[in-house]
Amino acid sequence: MSAGRYNFASDNTAGAAPEALEALIEFNGGAASGYGTDHVTTMAADAVRNFLDCDADVRFVGSGTAANAIALATLCRPFEGVLAHRHAHVCTDETGAPAFFGHGLGLIPLDGASGRIDPQAMDDALAVPDASYRQSPAALTLTNATEYGTTYSVEAIRALTGRARAHGLPVHLDGARLANALANGLDPTSLKTLGVDILVIGGTKNGMTPTEALVLFNKDLSRRFDARLKQAGQLPSKGRFYSAPWIGMLRDGAFLRHAAHANAMAKRLAAGMPFPIRHPVEANGLFVEMDEAALNRLRAQGWFVYRFTDGAVRFMCSWTTTEAEVDALIASLKSVA
Repeated sequence: MSAGRYNFASDNTAGAAPEALEALIEFNGGAASGYGTDHVTTMAADAVRNFLDCDADVRFVGSGTAANAIALATLCRPFEGVLAHRHAHVCTDETGAPAFFGHGLGLIPLDGASGRIDPQAMDDALAVPDASYRQSPAALTLTNATEYGTTYSVEAIRALTGRARAHGLPVHLDGARLANALANGLDPTSLKTLGVDILVIGGTKNGMTPTEALVLFNKDLSRRFDARLKQAGQLPSKGRFYSAPWIGMLRDGAFLRHAAHANAMAKRLAAGMPFPIRHPVEANGLFVEMDEAALNRLRAQGWFVYRFTDGAVRFMCSWTTTEAEVDALIASLKSVA
């Protein structure tokens, strides 16, 4: 199968954006100190803080799985659990990494339509009495944009983090596709007001080389955090190559520009989709109802896409997706419908 036919399989199948690559080249020259103490990492952290208009500690790691797992291990003790949507990435696609990094911490699955936690489901979980034979809730994790391409509003996030705060629970936000949620109308400067302790901002899925930003709004968590990263293999000696792409992507608006383009391509695909769309299209992904025979016919034409956790077939757009590619896919979809 040709490489080009994988371009709707995931947004991580796309290459790196020129703004990210140019920054890598720009900051490649000369010597720099190691393990995140270099001037490039300082500049990149400042760029993230300016983007969010916040006073927070910022670190850069190599994958979203590492970022999520280390964050949850920071917030939760081994005999405790983390409230999460049952289809969140930490529950379905991280091979037990939160429990591994957290030395046994548990995940408490919650229901909710289209990847968003139902407040009543959270209330029900919080109402369960503590017991010695189960892992009681000690933290909350949210995902924005969700695994189903929907987004939380500021009010929806506050409704959940407020519940967490009322029970003394810290909050982690998995923002692997945060750029797409921001491009859908979420204000980046509002994030510091939402009761989130640790925010993950995804770079990889939005046109960077492998890098994610860990933003510690709660700076009390920063003590010895670099030692935690080092133990987890996430404190590279040449840290500037994790951090430089953020300078390139944030300084001229490329971070949001590329996400907005991916979202627009998803809207274009939705407009021409001949199959029923299962979830609202609010970011850069579509989830459609398609039987196995139709999916096999589509794959026979060279397109590879995944059947997702809820049984829907997922189509992801990226910063590289073109109108011509969307239209070609629509033609193929109509021919197999």
